[in-house]
Amino acid sequence: MSKTLKPGTPAPLSGQYQNPKTGNEVTSVQGKPLPPTPRPGQGYVLVDPTKHER
Repeated sequence: MSKTLKPGTPAPLSGQYQNPKTGNEVTSVQGKPLPPTPRPGQGYVLVDPTKHER
């Protein structure tokens, strides 16, 4: 399982991040801070990184 990231932490990769406690997913862009969570002590795990075609 991926490392849990705290809210406000810059997203290491663009993609879908899930709050394991609530199941809610958010889309985040690499380098932008992750949004607040409903309760203290929660965080986000990357579940679906964005796929770039070259």
